[in-house]
Amino acid sequence: EKKAAEVVALERATLYGLVIYNGRRMQYGRVDPVAAREIFIREALVAGNWETRLRFLEANRKLIDQVQELEHKSRRQDVLVDDELIFAFYDQQLPADVCSGRGLEVWYQAEVRRQPQLLLLAREELMRHEAAGITTSAFPKAIRLGGIDCAVSYLHEPGDNRDGLNVSVPLFVLNQVSEDRCEWLVPGMLKDKVQSLLKTLHQRPRSRLVPLPETAARMAEQMSTPQRFGHGSLTDALLQLVREATSLEVMRADFKLEMLAAHNFMHFSVLDEHGRQLGAGRNLGALKANLGAQARGAFQALAALKLPASQASGATASPNGAAHALEKVPQTKAQQARSTTNTVATVPVPEKPKTGQRFTSWTFGELPELLEIHRPGTGGPQSLLGFPALIDAGDAVTLEVFDEPAVAAQRHRTGLRRLFALQLKDALKYLEKNIPELQKMGAAYMQLGKAADGSGGGTLEQLREQIIALAIERAFMQSPLPASEQEFVRRLEEGRARLTLITQEVARLAGSILLEFTQAARKVRDSRHAAAAADDCAQQMQRLLPRSFLLQTPWAQLAHFTRYLKAISLRLDKYRADPARDTARAAELRPLEQRYWRVLAERKGVADERLQEFRWLLEELRVSFFAQELRTPQPVSVKRLEKAWSQNAG
Repeated sequence: EKKAAEVVALERATLYGLVIYNGRRMQYGRVDPVAAREIFIREALVAGNWETRLRFLEANRKLIDQVQELEHKSRRQDVLVDDELIFAFYDQQLPADVCSGRGLEVWYQAEVRRQPQLLLLAREELMRHEAAGITTSAFPKAIRLGGIDCAVSYLHEPGDNRDGLNVSVPLFVLNQVSEDRCEWLVPGMLKDKVQSLLKTLHQRPRSRLVPLPETAARMAEQMSTPQRFGHGSLTDALLQLVREATSLEVMRADFKLEMLAAHNFMHFSVLDEHGRQLGAGRNLGALKANLGAQARGAFQALAALKLPASQASGATASPNGAAHALEKVPQTKAQQARSTTNTVATVPVPEKPKTGQRFTSWTFGELPELLEIHRPGTGGPQSLLGFPALIDAGDAVTLEVFDEPAVAAQRHRTGLRRLFALQLKDALKYLEKNIPELQKMGAAYMQLGKAADGSGGGTLEQLREQIIALAIERAFMQSPLPASEQEFVRRLEEGRARLTLITQEVARLAGSILLEFTQAARKVRDSRHAAAAADDCAQQMQRLLPRSFLLQTPWAQLAHFTRYLKAISLRLDKYRADPARDTARAAELRPLEQRYWRVLAERKGVADERLQEFRWLLEELRVSFFAQELRTPQPVSVKRLEKAWSQNAG
């Protein structure tokens, strides 16, 4: 019994077959001291079912926990000796008459003065073999994700949801956690993951890498240097080594990630500021999709951006008010589009979030690309990177800081466009009234997004706003975007003179696109004999031309829209002559499109540059398949798109 710290039996007595008493509790050591002693050692000392303050037992338990942790890290169950050897240790040390907690305490207190190491287990006694390589550098207790040291733990329980490497991610840093970094796990787990990846290759390259354990160890060693580990994608780094070792054109998609065991991927637990778990799993993208908005709010509350002009000049504001220059920080492409310089500002975390001011002109000083936000951490001060952006507030703009550069860049463009518009009120009123052929375009635009019952189409005002907004972007917002008042004013003056011409250019392009849309839509309605092809074309037009297509589509791609729409009309014209060819081409195209749209849905509609490039290759493939006479800017084929997917988008 745990509380009494002794072995207890229930006694039953009979007299001539009659039960005198039953279930009387008694110390079993009085009946069978040898058996009671064995049970006491196994249950109280080995199994740990005894709460005591005796120093040896607490120290031994900690040591056993440490050895068990080594087992979880190395994913081996043969490091800790079995219970029989631990029992033998206590059995050899304890006197024959000790069979209870009270008896052990009395004996131990008398003997420990003469033998300070009495009953203390040694590490080597608990380990079957030396756990070489299981160091804190190979299996750290924390890893840096998004600029924050995140606590990690290890579990070796195949089939358990948390099997493998478990990382506790604070909510406010979730959106900044890099999927590429997470591929690498920790250095001590790299060799096994590399070997698992090599096993998924098809036979030809795999045969040139045998024996796989030695090859995996060698490649893992090459990638474990500080200069390479955790930088970029592990799959891409391994792909390069495999190509060098096999002299074969192995593709990224040749690694079958779905064949890997779960422990080869990080398990994330997203925690709020009170340590409560908000979400968990191995799919980082899904966690960001589900909790990304909450994470952004938590980050903004932490940063509480309020940029006085004195702090937004590329210097760091320290708590005592002193300023010092910061080193340049590496930038993403989204950040590089923001400005010509690597302007960085650092703000101390305020006690309470503050709302930003409203601005109708550039009176907030220089806008840094990055904010380094200091916060206290368990291992010392930690830094987060924030990305400030102008936010469109209708009749003004505000300043906010974001945890994702892509989101910040998107919101900043809209806010900056509003700030330019606020300086051009009179000019824009004139342009809004003089957009060429707006009424004619409006008839076609009203069909965009219209439901089967005739509701929900675009409005003339939405079309007008898009044309003006795109004209402002074309006239004033060439890359790099202005980052200071001087640059903003200069850009404003340079763009005024060409704004009218650019608005006319945008209107002409929009008109030609909507004209082709009208003709293609008529063809779709008239193609009842080609129901499958017509449905496919209708779906293609819905994807090409949402109501905000002018602002959603890059300018370079808008120029190709008339060709894409003409290809739809030509396809339906040709269908009657050779329906089998159309059906065959559509069957070739379908798997590529389904793969793209599935991945885009998994990413909640957020496409990176590689996915966007693949998306427009799909449109070019349609032109090549169904209207070859219209030509494509570059050669396209199913094989080329498969290769592009394997190398990039996949």
